[in-house]
Amino acid sequence: MGRLQRTLSNVSEESGTDNGRVAVVGGSIDYPTQPAIVGQAALRTGSDHVRALVAEPIYEIVASHSVNLLASYYAGERFDEDAREQTITVSEWADALVIGPGLVDAEPDAVCDTIDDVSVPVVVDALAIEPALEADLSNAVLTPSGSEDDPIYESYGSLEAITEETNAVIILTGTVDEIIADGTRQHNETGTSALTVAGTGDTLAGIIASLLGQGMDREDAAELGAWVLGKSGELATAEYGPGVLATDVVDRIPDTIR
Repeated sequence: MGRLQRTLSNVSEESGTDNGRVAVVGGSIDYPTQPAIVGQAALRTGSDHVRALVAEPIYEIVASHSVNLLASYYAGERFDEDAREQTITVSEWADALVIGPGLVDAEPDAVCDTIDDVSVPVVVDALAIEPALEADLSNAVLTPSGSEDDPIYESYGSLEAITEETNAVIILTGTVDEIIADGTRQHNETGTSALTVAGTGDTLAGIIASLLGQGMDREDAAELGAWVLGKSGELATAEYGPGVLATDVVDRIPDTIR
């Protein structure tokens, strides 16, 4: 953990400088608040600005979630080619992009083309993971849970293989989070069983995107992101016990970084 402690110290010491911008594309009528959780986590990790781009029917929900979160919308309920074009525009403003949390029924080609066309690092989460397997993943971090990794195994045989063949970095979340890069698997040492609560995967995506937007390389951001999530979860669980919420974990991120 020594190297990560030094990296974490650098993040803390650089607070107040230009700490980057994060764009988040996600959400749906069934899962309207996921982009807001991602955005709050990125802000708590130190990002200067976060903009959520969501479907028009959930825009007001996301925009009203926090006065600290910027929000825009695309027409209709489904992420399609027009939404992709708006995402490219937003990504030109951003230093990192998150795509996928709560993004139900997105057009697979639109997701794939988005990842191919953006130039900033991309965190590919949840429902965007399967269509993303057809994209260029050399600038991506994938964050599947144990219930979202089947398409990876079906396409590549193992998590190690996809990282070797595509240069993707993967965090597999579960009882013990695992970071896989360049065919090598590492285990995260922090965390608590309470981190199975809904929204903690979104929290992780926001933390990693913030670190990427602050200039960290993908493997370090993945490793440190998992560590920060786990430690923040430990702090929240110490206060709330088994009733901890994802927002409680988000609120402990600055304590972890300090």
